[in-house]
Amino acid sequence: MAKFKTDITTSRNNDDIREIEVEIDFTPNALASVLYRQGGTHILCCVTKEARLPGWFPRDATKGWVHAEYSLLPGSTDSRFRRERRGAKGRTQEIERLIARSLRGSINLEELGPVALTVDCDVLNADGGTRCASITAANIALRLAVRRLIASGDCLPIDLRPTKEDRDGGWNPPKLSDMEAKNHENKVIPHDLSAISVGLVGGEVYLDLDYVLDSNADVDMNVVGTSDGNFVEIQGTGEESTFTYDELQSLIAMARNGLKQLAEMQEVVLNGIV
Repeated sequence: MAKFKTDITTSRNNDDIREIEVEIDFTPNALASVLYRQGGTHILCCVTKEARLPGWFPRDATKGWVHAEYSLLPGSTDSRFRRERRGAKGRTQEIERLIARSLRGSINLEELGPVALTVDCDVLNADGGTRCASITAANIALRLAVRRLIASGDCLPIDLRPTKEDRDGGWNPPKLSDMEAKNHENKVIPHDLSAISVGLVGGEVYLDLDYVLDSNADVDMNVVGTSDGNFVEIQGTGEESTFTYDELQSLIAMARNGLKQLAEMQEVVLNGIV
């Protein structure tokens, strides 16, 4: 089990991200799993390969699919969070959709090939920023899952994929060189995905809001972006307040700083992991 931990800081400045700790392969049964801690927010993220593509896909589909589910576990909040036994509702459903579309926005489904993956993000402990931490953790787990699918021959470049006749004839997947495997991985996921919260609290901009900051924020924003500096989604709300264009620019600039730090962290975490 590989572990990564950022430097411990006893106190945070406005532009500091909370301490991050990542454990790879926390659970053995998933294709890839990550226990991700960002301050007091702890996420268990698991990726599994489904037996088949969704039923609404065409039979001869050449591209894949990524689905995501999110849940707060009962002990994750200060009072017990009731299990949603009859399906996701309200906030949970909205966060699931955010995670799923963020992941699909950063992955090339044609290069992935006809593979369906489910990414489960379970919040073990909630202290603000659970949706953002889930997206960052999900990307780490998803890249690791894709790396392993390439190694097993389940995710191949388009020109190396078998025809139906090949499969019927006992086809064996080709073995890619390390360079070919890395190149294909970077075609499937060209740029890593991260998400960070920012907010306006008492007239000041803060990065990576914990629960106390979030509950006192006049403006709360979640920003999802890729490691090449592009955005996937921005969610911003004035909590009983308005905000100016200049404040919006300051919030986005702070978020970009946070996304850059998270991209650098992911590169370190995933380096050399198979």
